[in-house]
Amino acid sequence: MRHHNKNRKFGRETTVRRAFIRSLVRSLVMQGRITTTEPRAKELRPIVEKMITRAKRAGDNTVPVLRTMIADMGGQTDVAMKIIKDIAPRYTERAGGYTRVLKLPNRLSDGSAMALIEFV
Repeated sequence: MRHHNKNRKFGRETTVRRAFIRSLVRSLVMQGRITTTEPRAKELRPIVEKMITRAKRAGDNTVPVLRTMIADMGGQTDVAMKIIKDIAPRYTERAGGYTRVLKLPNRLSDGSAMALIEFV
Protein backbone atom coordinates (compact mmCIF):
# COMPACT_ATOMS: atom_id res chain seq x y z
CA MET A 1 0.00 0.00 0.00
CA ARG A 2 1.11 3.56 -0.69
CA HIS A 3 -0.40 5.34 2.29
CA HIS A 4 1.39 8.61 3.05
CA ASN A 5 3.89 7.99 0.26
CA LYS A 6 3.37 10.98 -1.99
CA ASN A 7 6.67 11.28 -3.81
CA ARG A 8 6.95 9.85 -7.29
CA LYS A 9 9.80 7.51 -8.10
CA PHE A 10 9.85 7.91 -11.90
CA GLY A 11 11.36 4.43 -12.22
CA ARG A 12 14.70 5.62 -10.87
CA GLU A 13 16.83 4.96 -7.81
CA THR A 14 17.17 7.65 -5.16
CA THR A 15 20.41 9.28 -6.29
CA VAL A 16 19.45 9.21 -9.96
CA ARG A 17 16.01 10.62 -9.15
CA ARG A 18 17.55 13.44 -7.10
CA ALA A 19 19.84 14.36 -10.01
CA PHE A 20 16.88 14.18 -12.39
CA ILE A 21 14.83 16.60 -10.26
CA ARG A 22 17.84 18.94 -10.01
CA SER A 23 18.13 18.98 -13.78
CA LEU A 24 14.43 19.86 -14.09
CA VAL A 25 14.84 22.67 -11.53
CA ARG A 26 17.86 23.98 -13.42
CA SER A 27 16.01 23.95 -16.73
CA LEU A 28 13.00 25.75 -15.28
CA VAL A 29 15.07 28.42 -13.53
CA MET A 30 17.31 29.10 -16.50
CA GLN A 31 14.63 29.03 -19.22
CA GLY A 32 11.60 30.29 -17.31
CA ARG A 33 9.29 27.61 -18.71
CA ILE A 34 9.66 23.99 -19.72
CA THR A 35 7.46 21.38 -21.34
CA THR A 36 7.54 18.02 -19.59
CA THR A 37 5.17 15.28 -18.50
CA GLU A 38 2.43 16.17 -16.06
CA PRO A 39 3.71 14.04 -13.14
CA ARG A 40 7.18 15.57 -13.50
CA ALA A 41 5.75 19.08 -13.50
CA LYS A 42 3.62 18.34 -10.44
CA GLU A 43 6.63 16.93 -8.59
CA LEU A 44 8.81 19.89 -9.59
CA ARG A 45 6.40 22.63 -8.53
CA PRO A 46 6.71 22.44 -4.71
CA ILE A 47 10.50 22.14 -4.88
CA VAL A 48 10.89 25.32 -6.92
CA GLU A 49 8.33 27.22 -4.86
CA LYS A 50 10.08 26.35 -1.59
CA MET A 51 13.39 27.56 -3.02
CA ILE A 52 11.84 30.88 -4.03
CA THR A 53 10.19 31.31 -0.63
CA ARG A 54 13.51 30.59 1.10
CA ALA A 55 15.24 33.18 -1.10
CA LYS A 56 12.53 35.76 -0.38
CA ARG A 57 12.81 35.34 3.39
CA ALA A 58 16.58 35.77 3.30
CA GLY A 59 16.48 39.57 3.04
CA ASP A 60 19.99 40.88 3.68
CA ASN A 61 21.21 37.57 5.12
CA THR A 62 21.73 35.85 1.76
CA VAL A 63 25.00 33.97 2.35
CA PRO A 64 23.53 31.09 4.41
CA VAL A 65 20.56 30.82 2.05
CA LEU A 66 22.87 30.84 -0.96
CA ARG A 67 24.99 28.06 0.53
CA THR A 68 21.90 25.99 1.34
CA MET A 69 20.53 26.41 -2.17
CA ILE A 70 23.87 25.53 -3.74
CA ALA A 71 23.97 22.39 -1.61
CA ASP A 72 20.38 21.53 -2.60
CA MET A 73 21.29 21.98 -6.26
CA GLY A 74 24.43 19.84 -6.01
CA GLY A 75 26.92 22.66 -6.43
CA GLN A 76 25.18 24.58 -9.23
CA THR A 77 25.99 28.13 -8.16
CA ASP A 78 24.43 29.80 -11.20
CA VAL A 79 20.97 28.39 -10.46
CA ALA A 80 21.04 29.53 -6.83
CA MET A 81 22.29 32.98 -7.78
CA LYS A 82 19.59 33.40 -10.42
CA ILE A 83 16.86 32.46 -7.93
CA ILE A 84 18.17 34.89 -5.30
CA LYS A 85 19.06 37.81 -7.60
CA ASP A 86 16.45 37.63 -10.40
CA ILE A 87 13.47 35.43 -9.58
CA ALA A 88 12.78 35.97 -5.85
CA PRO A 89 12.68 39.81 -6.05
CA ARG A 90 9.87 39.58 -8.61
CA TYR A 91 7.60 37.91 -6.05
CA THR A 92 8.09 40.11 -2.98
CA GLU A 93 4.40 41.04 -2.90
CA ARG A 94 3.18 37.53 -3.70
CA ALA A 95 2.47 35.10 -0.85
CA GLY A 96 2.96 31.94 -2.89
CA GLY A 97 1.98 30.29 -6.14
CA TYR A 98 5.01 31.36 -8.13
CA THR A 99 4.59 28.70 -10.81
CA ARG A 100 1.72 27.45 -12.91
CA VAL A 101 1.21 24.09 -14.55
CA LEU A 102 -0.78 24.16 -17.78
CA LYS A 103 -1.95 20.88 -19.24
CA LEU A 104 -1.10 20.20 -22.87
CA PRO A 105 -2.37 17.54 -25.29
CA ASN A 106 -1.01 14.05 -24.80
CA ARG A 107 2.27 13.14 -26.48
CA LEU A 108 1.68 11.35 -29.77
CA SER A 109 4.42 8.75 -29.42
CA ASP A 110 3.33 7.15 -26.15
CA GLY A 111 0.22 9.06 -25.07
CA SER A 112 1.84 10.57 -21.96
CA ALA A 113 0.04 13.50 -20.37
CA MET A 114 2.12 16.59 -21.09
CA ALA A 115 2.27 19.88 -19.20
CA LEU A 116 3.92 23.26 -19.38
CA ILE A 117 5.36 24.60 -16.12
CA GLU A 118 6.32 28.27 -15.98
CA PHE A 119 6.78 31.16 -13.59
CA VAL A 120 3.73 33.36 -13.12
